[in-house]
Amino acid sequence: MSKRIDYNQVAPNGAKALGGVYGYVMQSGLPADLVALVYLRISQINNCAYCLDMHTRDLVKLGVPIEKLALVQAWPEGGALFSEAERAALAWAETVTLVDRSGVPDAAYEAARKVFAEKELVDLTIAISLMNAYNRMAISFRNTPQAVLNGPAGLL
Repeated sequence: MSKRIDYNQVAPNGAKALGGVYGYVMQSGLPADLVALVYLRISQINNCAYCLDMHTRDLVKLGVPIEKLALVQAWPEGGALFSEAERAALAWAETVTLVDRSGVPDAAYEAARKVFAEKELVDLTIAISLMNAYNRMAISFRNTPQAVLNGPAGLL
């Protein structure tokens, strides 16, 4: 499939606005590797090849072991590979991303609140919402993953 529209060129102010939210998330105090793991999991759920490629590369650059990356999709079975905060963030990311099915139940909220302070949970939810928006943009306009353009060299 070929790319449909370069939304960065067509709507630069809209792309800049999303970038501003991204900048906010990155300075929010949430750990970069936790945010990237959440971004990867959301992109798995949404089946966004472009974002899967990008966030896998980001996590590799951050030094996250390949064994951990291989189990992100099955994180509940990942045992000690995932910290308490990562497990809580991934669970929250799943329930928020799947809001149409989950309704984000009180039990999910309470579980996340046991691990995250109010501001952390709000910032995490902003990050989750942003990645869902980016996934929808990349899928809708057929952004091509870097691996497709350049081949797999350089990922690991």
